[in-house]
Amino acid sequence: MKQGPKAKSDYKQLTQKHVPKRPVFANTIRAFLVGGTICLLGQFVQKFFIAYFDFDQKTAGNPTVAVMVFIAVLLTGLGVYDRIGQWAGAGSAVPVTGFANAMAAAAIEHKSEGLVLGVGGQMFKVAGPVIVFGTVAAFVIALIKQIFTMVM
Repeated sequence: MKQGPKAKSDYKQLTQKHVPKRPVFANTIRAFLVGGTICLLGQFVQKFFIAYFDFDQKTAGNPTVAVMVFIAVLLTGLGVYDRIGQWAGAGSAVPVTGFANAMAAAAIEHKSEGLVLGVGGQMFKVAGPVIVFGTVAAFVIALIKQIFTMVM
């Protein structure tokens, strides 16, 4: 029985030969189509708020995000968003809807553990790092902007 670096490289070559090739081009097209469709839906929702509720471009953003989050959570609860994600890959991870899906899926998965430790605890394991790093990034960007404003 061979051992050592030669055996490891032989094993690596053997496994590489049997690993299925990923269809990168097809995955890219699917991600583009689904991500683009989600963004297009968001654009339609925003235009709806502008046309029928007299919002402007800036004020239509918050209700649009709320509707997109609601749709993503509803589709997650019905099991549809996960099937879309399996087919689309990264295309379903468009920031708002992908984040809503991740939080809702964690909550649904751990509901048997109770509301506080199950739903709340697991849901915020996903949200916590996003909130922390988002807050830190916003602080750093605001600090940089303030420094450039003072210097210029």
